[in-house]
Amino acid sequence: MGDWAALLEGFATAAQPEYLLYALLGVTLGTAVGVLPGIGPAMTVALLLPLTYSLEPAAALIIFAGIYYGGMYGGSTTSILLNTPGESSSVVTALEGNRMARAGRAAAALATAAIGSFVAGTIATLLLTALAPTIAEYAVKLGPADYVALMVVAFTTVAALLGASPVRGLASLAVGLFLGLVGTDTLTGQQRFTLGAPTLADGIDVVIVAVGVFAVGEALYVASRMRHGPVEVVPVDGRWMTREFWRRSWKPWLRGTAIGFPIGTVPAGGADVSTFLSYAAEKKLAEHPEEFGRGAIEGVAGPEAANNAAAAGVLVPLLTLGLPTTATAAIIVAAFQSYGIQPGPLLFTQDSALVWALIASLYLGNVMLLVLNLPLVRIWVKVLRIPRPYLYAGILLFAALGTYAVNFVVDDLLLLLVVGLVGFFMRRHGYPVAPLVVGLILGPMAEEQVRRTLQISQGDLTALVTSPFAAVAYGALLVALVAAVVLRLRRRRAAGSEVTPTP
Repeated sequence: MGDWAALLEGFATAAQPEYLLYALLGVTLGTAVGVLPGIGPAMTVALLLPLTYSLEPAAALIIFAGIYYGGMYGGSTTSILLNTPGESSSVVTALEGNRMARAGRAAAALATAAIGSFVAGTIATLLLTALAPTIAEYAVKLGPADYVALMVVAFTTVAALLGASPVRGLASLAVGLFLGLVGTDTLTGQQRFTLGAPTLADGIDVVIVAVGVFAVGEALYVASRMRHGPVEVVPVDGRWMTREFWRRSWKPWLRGTAIGFPIGTVPAGGADVSTFLSYAAEKKLAEHPEEFGRGAIEGVAGPEAANNAAAAGVLVPLLTLGLPTTATAAIIVAAFQSYGIQPGPLLFTQDSALVWALIASLYLGNVMLLVLNLPLVRIWVKVLRIPRPYLYAGILLFAALGTYAVNFVVDDLLLLLVVGLVGFFMRRHGYPVAPLVVGLILGPMAEEQVRRTLQISQGDLTALVTSPFAAVAYGALLVALVAAVVLRLRRRRAAGSEVTPTP
């Protein structure tokens, strides 16, 4: 009962006019960013992170949470009307949504996506409210070895599941872990990998790396693949939601929520995996499976609900354990740390007012997003017509200004350029950038917990795996990796049998 009382206090804070304006600003920016192809919430949060240092922590985090939720909403607009997902988690929506739009049912596709996102986001936020304090209460009892196990699980799954190649994911993670070692060792006071540069003595700022790989690197990558000529946008035609569309949509909304939220809470689950699973489930359970591939409304309703439910699920390990499982979550962790706040089990006791105001703002942001996405969809369509050269030039300018504003040091701009070029070549050659940022953020934390474990055990390495929680975590990780290999082999065999001619 105390948790719900704390939530009411959070609503009292989040409902203040100042915070309502910050929430509205966040969801508006997030929707606009989700609509624009190639610009995701991670880039926007990274871009705005240096510019929000003048705000108090609650205001900044409410803006970032609004951007996160808004980006999930806005990505469906581009997928449906342009067949170009604004966010990777909206790829599945394009499969059926764009075909619905070309068949004259664009309004219905946009409506079922927006309403499904609202339903799933609200239910998932309720689950976040109910589960997060309990998980945090249990997580307080975890020891250093248990946290090492959690971080190893996060490292492995993030590197293995984000991107097409596990090897490239691990290589990206290794780069992030190395960057986390740069600076002065807190235990010995010795400088590591600084090359004698005073700028690197305090380590590489997470903000600079985040802005470099997500804003500069991504902007260069998207600009290098930019299409020339006018953008063809399908007009918003047809009726919004008929009785038949409501009947066919409400079950996929609930199923998508049931699939998305638990997957979002798992390291490296996120929205991408949940949307594909939801689409596969709807295809099997649909009354009219023959419509899939031609514009089935279930193929839009289910994945969009799973998308937003997973977004709330991602906040569970972030707030309770301090573990980011997506790129945007990693940037939000950096936002917490920039204010001297460490997400984790103590967050609900040491910064209770802040975290409950943040959760309350998610409810309010969901309502704002529904109002923004349904009546104003034709305005968001006009955003798609912004000339791309102006757009990406503006991103690079704000990235440079924001980075310089962190420390007012010119060397940071040079470091931003280097990291941005690294991010560009990683994207160009298929290396995911999210493991790099996760490794940079969690690497120093993992090093600290390993040292603490070894100090307590007087150098006994078996202490890292002998605690019950750590043993279970490593066992679950092993099972997951074996299952992933088996599934991949089965897919290859199935694909080979399909192309093998019969005698």
